Amino acid sequence: MSFSFSKEAIEDLKSRIDIVDVIGRNVHLQKAGANYKGLCPFHNEKTPSFIVSPQKQIFTCFGGCGASGDVVSFVERYYNLEFNDAVEKLADEYGIDIKKNVYKSDDREKYYDINREAARFFYRNMTEKKNAGYTYMKKRGISDTVIKKFGLGYAENSWDSLYSYFNEKGTDPELLVELGLLSKKENRYYDKFRNRVIFPIINTAGKVIGFGGRALDSQTMPKYLNSPENRVFQKKNNLYGLNLTRQDIGKDGCAIIVEGYMDAISLFQYGVKNVAASLGTALTENQAKLVSRYTKNVILSYDADDAGQKAALRGIEVLRGENCKVKVLHVTDGKDPDEYIKKNGRDAFIRLTEKAMPYIEYKIEAAKRGLDILTEDGKIDYMRRISPILADLSPVECDIYIKKISSDTGISEGAIKMEISGNSITKKEETGRLRNHPPESMSVIPSLEATVLKCLFIDPEFAEKVLPCSELFRSDLGKKTINIIFELYGLYGDMSMDQVTDRLDPAESETLKDSLDKIIISGNENEVLDQCIHRWRYEKLLNRERELRDILSLADENDRQSVDRLTKELMMIQKEMKSHGGKM
Repeated sequence: MSFSFSKEAIEDLKSRIDIVDVIGRNVHLQKAGANYKGLCPFHNEKTPSFIVSPQKQIFTCFGGCGASGDVVSFVERYYNLEFNDAVEKLADEYGIDIKKNVYKSDDREKYYDINREAARFFYRNMTEKKNAGYTYMKKRGISDTVIKKFGLGYAENSWDSLYSYFNEKGTDPELLVELGLLSKKENRYYDKFRNRVIFPIINTAGKVIGFGGRALDSQTMPKYLNSPENRVFQKKNNLYGLNLTRQDIGKDGCAIIVEGYMDAISLFQYGVKNVAASLGTALTENQAKLVSRYTKNVILSYDADDAGQKAALRGIEVLRGENCKVKVLHVTDGKDPDEYIKKNGRDAFIRLTEKAMPYIEYKIEAAKRGLDILTEDGKIDYMRRISPILADLSPVECDIYIKKISSDTGISEGAIKMEISGNSITKKEETGRLRNHPPESMSVIPSLEATVLKCLFIDPEFAEKVLPCSELFRSDLGKKTINIIFELYGLYGDMSMDQVTDRLDPAESETLKDSLDKIIISGNENEVLDQCIHRWRYEKLLNRERELRDILSLADENDRQSVDRLTKELMMIQKEMKSHGGKM
């Protein structure tokens, strides 16, 4: 069972709590006219820029991070809590009774429960008896405190250790197969993870959504084995360790994205806590959206091999799509951040991050790979590679890099500008072509669907009214959007536009926003929603009436049973249409 709070209950709570008192417990505030001022707790600053308004009951940071909100959002962010937990914390501290709206969540909770129980099982294996996993982590220099913090575990070198554990509990083994904890062959079940260190993957809501397992001997393949994609685990939507580090990322105003579990864990242990790991080398758009909630400044610290360099180049474009300021760091002494920080320490790694290359420089340097830019052929190929990069820059940025490239290669600045100009013309032609012939996927959502969605974003509680009418969504993007809304509302009893667009691709998000911007709701949105549902039901009846007429026109008159059945249904449809009073 899950719960939510009504808007009225939350407003009542906020009206009975003084935001200055709540924030003043954690931040030294001084009176500044009608407001209070202090050092922002969400990023490092020396000059107070954090303003709390007792009149408006809000806070705002006018410094580097731009944090703002009400008393609930402050508690959420400061204590790294989810919304409902923040509300409960405030209610408990101030002795306020607040009514919960309890509702039955969808059946994904059973998957979360199984994953949580499996994580506890693996953790006990790691910590309560001698085992190869603990020995391995100690050799890697990982402390007991960090093992506990990340919930690291050990899968025994057994075919049925986990299976037997869940079998005694009466858990359906097919659910364990679906989650990738068991494998099945010829009606026999066996453990998927064997003789591996286990890394639980936990989302920012604190739910165990999957596992990564590292083999403890060189013969076992693959070296890393991860949970398969399933109902609760999609790699593209999550970053490893972010559940622990998001507050540090917000405070430091920067996120360091690494490749591996051990990179994130080692950096965290050595005090570099503004870190998270991509689940796989390719950073996804949804992961970029996720990290951009906490900061727009991102350092990519991938391995220095070819795969790591290619991943960095892809990651740059994905992060720039979320308006992030991106730098790239390749460690110089050791093949990855884990090795480097163990060998050189925290301060040396911090100095390395301070020298991370801006994304433009990194892309220009990457374009040199495999080329001898001192030769004529090398120069020509180099210019072909970098001209699209330079064409994307502002005039000032472009001028700076043109001078540098001219100095490095001996190519005149004028020639470089002409090369860039030619690339820009090609790019403009392509942009014009797309504008005149937009791809099918960018078409707008039908107005009826968009109107219903807009009503839902105004008041998420309308989801209960729309649920029986979900068939009215016929466009692919409309179906995808409403399914996300139902999922969020089922889990949290609420949802927002940002939460929904976070789960869509950028092009889909833009299409959704464009479609909603065309819808203007004046008056009572409840009545508007009722009209939409009425219209959909009427059109559904109308389509069925037409369908029945067509079928009857082709029916064999000798088949009286079928004709009578269809005629009876047609009469019922027509009666219902009449009761609807026509299309609205």
